[in-house]
Amino acid sequence: MTIGEYLGKSTHPINWSTSSSRPAVECSPFKVRSPKDAHLALTPSPQESGPIYEIFLGGWENSKSVIRKDRQKPELVEVPTPGILDAGEFRGFWIRWYDNVITVGREGDAAAFLSYDAGDLFPVNFVGICTGWGASGTWLLDDSAPSAPAMGFAAPTGSGPGCWVPAANGEVPPNSMQGGFDGSEQLYIARARHEGDLIPGKLHPSHGVTYIAYGGGEHGHGEYEVLCAGGGQWVPVEAGNIPPNALPAGETAEGEPLFIGRATHDGTITVGKVQPSHGCCYIPYGGEELAYKEFEIYVAN
Repeated sequence: MTIGEYLGKSTHPINWSTSSSRPAVECSPFKVRSPKDAHLALTPSPQESGPIYEIFLGGWENSKSVIRKDRQKPELVEVPTPGILDAGEFRGFWIRWYDNVITVGREGDAAAFLSYDAGDLFPVNFVGICTGWGASGTWLLDDSAPSAPAMGFAAPTGSGPGCWVPAANGEVPPNSMQGGFDGSEQLYIARARHEGDLIPGKLHPSHGVTYIAYGGGEHGHGEYEVLCAGGGQWVPVEAGNIPPNALPAGETAEGEPLFIGRATHDGTITVGKVQPSHGCCYIPYGGEELAYKEFEIYVAN
């Protein structure tokens, strides 16, 4: 892909190798060498007159990073990032936008350090770059097409149902399927055994466990399995009707199949279990098992 400059200079379109039916959901990784103030803009068109989301990396003398909309304050998201940029070496980053959520992370890190739920995000067709506030910098842009990103903040990958990979203590295997986020951290689709059930839930890497919902509570497990290299998508469930292509991910001790669901709660998108006989999705959150009648379910293509 190509990324161009903005703020008075040219802005170039994203060059995607995916089919036209799949919208762009991330830009290829990039690197920047600058003492401070690396700025990026997400826009639907090359003109600066329309809506815009700006991402400032290493602003305020390389002390913090923010997301801003339409050049207006206050900032939508602001986090301290002292020394995130360097005048003497290139620092790598990635940006994704999916399911109305904008996320920014460091090269090599699965978890984002900036995250914002835009609610109704416009189609991002152009990405612009520049250094600001007197900084002079050099950018390295990856012109190769990005690999299809994973779920949660990106479109699904692959064409099959994927496989379950054993892991422990917060480990995130390669090609793990992202299912949501909590604050600035990405959550992954995982499952664990509890009280005779095999239950899908959320892997929270920084906590070192996979959380599952059971018996009214949230239960953390240090040993779990993660869904990897899956192909599928999230679809809304209406009136408790489970789609025929929903992916079974576990079962109760009595043999009832459990499916992968997710729901929005307290600013998060949290992965949990769908139990057909109950007609709802149970998510683990804040020590509790929370039931949602409105949710999304993961289906195989």
